[in-house]
Amino acid sequence: MTFDLEAEVRDLAARRDIQKALMRYMRGQDRLDPVLHLSAFHADAYVDCGLMAGTAQAFVDFAQGFLADLGGSQHLIGQIDLDITGDTATGEVYFCAWHRLTEEGADKDLFVAGRYVDDYACRAGDWRILRRREIIDWARTDPAADGFLAAHPEVPRGGRYGRDFSQTRDWPK
Repeated sequence: MTFDLEAEVRDLAARRDIQKALMRYMRGQDRLDPVLHLSAFHADAYVDCGLMAGTAQAFVDFAQGFLADLGGSQHLIGQIDLDITGDTATGEVYFCAWHRLTEEGADKDLFVAGRYVDDYACRAGDWRILRRREIIDWARTDPAADGFLAAHPEVPRGGRYGRDFSQTRDWPK
């Protein structure tokens, strides 16, 4: 068996670039940054999340509106299984997500776990999502239990719309 260093480097670079697109997707959702969110997709991408199916732009508009109505969210990526062939790839990405919502005046925590089943394409050296279907494996809604955070208001909290510390990096002088 011969080792093809150039092919190995191309494969590793593709995996890195696809993972970067996946991270832009998640971060764009949680920070309510539609430009970053959309940058994970090619312009002609198709997305089906169950609650809507359509273009990437339609999905980002839908998701940003849905998430903006919530008190917060955090999406985590789990294992990523990719199969890369030239300038195309398929993948399955596990995720777990938390959403703060209000039902009948009470704060609730919605936890959702599932997988993204994706097709990716590299165009002009840029790997992005071409097709995505979100599969939900389980979900649960529980009463919010933020005793620790309520007792410690000095603990830095995540922000949205460009006000998160990771975006402002407003370090003390």
